[in-house]
Amino acid sequence: MKIQHHLCEELIMGYAAGILPEAFELAVATHISMCDECRAAVEAYEAVGGSVLDDTETMAISDDSFEATLAKINGAPAPAPKPVKNDSIFPTALQYYVGENPDDVKWTNLGMGVKQAILKTSKGASARLLHIEAGRAVPDHGHRGTELTLVLQGAFADEVDRFGRGDIEIADEDLEHTPRAEMGEDCICLAVTDAPLRFNAIIPRLLQPFFRI
Repeated sequence: MKIQHHLCEELIMGYAAGILPEAFELAVATHISMCDECRAAVEAYEAVGGSVLDDTETMAISDDSFEATLAKINGAPAPAPKPVKNDSIFPTALQYYVGENPDDVKWTNLGMGVKQAILKTSKGASARLLHIEAGRAVPDHGHRGTELTLVLQGAFADEVDRFGRGDIEIADEDLEHTPRAEMGEDCICLAVTDAPLRFNAIIPRLLQPFFRI
């Protein structure tokens, strides 16, 4: 697997600083688990951040802060570990949200060969899995914000380029495209948005509120 499309510096810095919405954090974490280049870039920014903290002046805290923190930790129930599967198309970070098997995902049929499964994340951005049948396309659309699309299985192509497993497309308000899955294998993607899409056709626009896209 040779990844051709990577994260931008802004996303890498935001992830290293821990300031991205949960959905974007998930997309970045999933991508860097597949991409050595972007993982190294994140580690470099984290190292810089650690160095900055080392040079920051310390602040006084109350004498019982440490004991109070330990009390909260000891009083909290230990989370049950979730098993992960190393040969799943879903990397470990994503398995905690959707499990390991695409067949077990609770897909919602959007029509035209496209299905989705909305993931539970905090506010600020939304995350979903998209399942596009081989040779089928997502309706032509633009963006009111940023959309990250990470390929987990198969590949798709649009007006920008071809995107295969591990590739991530970063779309903004300037891009209008019609992603189409390649023939031969269904395409499964993790898609993250911080604003609703802007569909050009009337039917997708009418259905948009019901499908929360």
